[in-house]
Amino acid sequence: MTSNLVLSEVEYRVVGKRHIRPDGVDKVTGRAQYGADVRLTGLLHSKILRSPHAHARIKSIDTSKAEAYPGVKAVVTARDLPFASLTREKLGGDYQRLKFASDHVLASDKVLFKGHPVAAVAAANPHVAEAALNLIRVDYEVLPAVLDVREAMKESAPLLHAGLRTTSLGETSARPSNVASHMRFEKGDLEKGFSEADVVVEREYQTASVHQGYIEPHTATAFWNSDGQLNIWCSTQGAFMVRGAVADVLRHPVSKIKVTPTEIGGGFGGKIPAYLEPIASLLSKKANSPVKLIMTRTEVFEGSGPAPGSWMKVKVGATREGKLTAVQATMAFEAGAYPGSPVMQGITCAFGCYDVPNGRLDGYDVVVNKPKTAAYRAPGSPQAAFAVESVMDELGEKLGIDPIEFRLLNAAKEGTRRIEGPIARKIGLVECLEAARNHDHYRASQGGSNRGRGVACGYWMNRGFQSSVTMTVNFDGTINLIMGSVDIGGTRASIAQQTAETLGIAYEDVKPTVVDTDSIGFTFVTGGSRTSFATGLAAIEAAADVKQQMIARAASIWDTSKD
Repeated sequence: MTSNLVLSEVEYRVVGKRHIRPDGVDKVTGRAQYGADVRLTGLLHSKILRSPHAHARIKSIDTSKAEAYPGVKAVVTARDLPFASLTREKLGGDYQRLKFASDHVLASDKVLFKGHPVAAVAAANPHVAEAALNLIRVDYEVLPAVLDVREAMKESAPLLHAGLRTTSLGETSARPSNVASHMRFEKGDLEKGFSEADVVVEREYQTASVHQGYIEPHTATAFWNSDGQLNIWCSTQGAFMVRGAVADVLRHPVSKIKVTPTEIGGGFGGKIPAYLEPIASLLSKKANSPVKLIMTRTEVFEGSGPAPGSWMKVKVGATREGKLTAVQATMAFEAGAYPGSPVMQGITCAFGCYDVPNGRLDGYDVVVNKPKTAAYRAPGSPQAAFAVESVMDELGEKLGIDPIEFRLLNAAKEGTRRIEGPIARKIGLVECLEAARNHDHYRASQGGSNRGRGVACGYWMNRGFQSSVTMTVNFDGTINLIMGSVDIGGTRASIAQQTAETLGIAYEDVKPTVVDTDSIGFTFVTGGSRTSFATGLAAIEAAADVKQQMIARAASIWDTSKD
């Protein structure tokens, strides 16, 4: 396989063609098994009690009446999590990370967002479980909540975590703060760059939290067997991520956890975190039966992670000829109740489309009393692009330069060094812009008062990470392709195409199957635009190995050299 191939220069037999998706018939006929379709013998149903407050101290939880209610088989709270019995001394530097992870699953001392799980019940049916929730008594001390990222950054703001300190440029603050971290990247001489500019535009922007809105709610079924083997079936974008999260929070060996991903009814990044799996597992262990949990639509919106709200300040300078001289961006992203917003991706994507000589990027990860944020289609990049591209449009307008021409003047290309350091390899931004400029739709919009055409550039780093496939050749010459990547949008088909192309066989002769964590090597999540790329490369390498093995076997049979 040679690198930097352009599709138009190569005529592929299989790749790029419109094939029938392997999972298509099952999905349109209702035969496909989604998370809610899992049925096990002796299955119990669970419901979660969630906080009605955005911020409150938990003074006490009384579950005695719920436990005595007919049909209830198990009740769990944060007291049932291993973290409750682990000391700070025993955990050392891992204490805060594990506390955040455990408290996110079931709140212990405080609830930090409306919808925060406090307790869970497993019962003979969902109606009994729901009735039992109403019998649990929680005594709350309601605290002031902070819901705006800029308000949360103030020293006077209510603190979510007494032990959270700001890490900034290699140092840690002495006093608690809602700012979890501050990061900065710089290139060139910012002051010199702005002094050379003939026009400077500086603007502030805010974006709201936006939920992914996938059709299928979160669902998980768990069975903790008496021999310690824990089996989980769930709707997820990454079975190995679920296995790791459950092992972490429940302090259970990964070798004794098997996660089977079901078909997934949409995710867009929001089905990467594990919300229900640890709770279902804990209930199953206590009840000695399999337990199923399904979120309601309200729970999805209140208890799972949206894209972050943000505040951004962008400043850009350019010469009258349209060349950028300096750029600066400060971005504060809501992390939700626990640290971990995609602000790093936001600031690194912000000017990824541009070749700039001087720049500074500052990012702030800030906790607020909302659900912990999750990925949503290139997490962090859409917010940054909204702010930066708005300024670029205004700058081009002030200079009287066509928006595409303005971007072409400053477009990143092979060899461009980004502000945070990496040097671009071959990319297609210039080609995309030229194609748009030369398109009839764009040319037709020029000169009229109702142009109806907008221009923006966006950047996302195509990710690699780890992927595994197993490939076997059947007696009839067909291929079993086993993979660990969950299929959200057609990756069974795209990876089967790459396999068939490499082997020189028909697409229909490749049978792709997504399997559990015991049946394949470690595979990173389906997300970050990585799956067709990274798992596809794994398939190409496996197919190349299959060819070599087949050649060696034929050579042995025919008593000739492999050449």
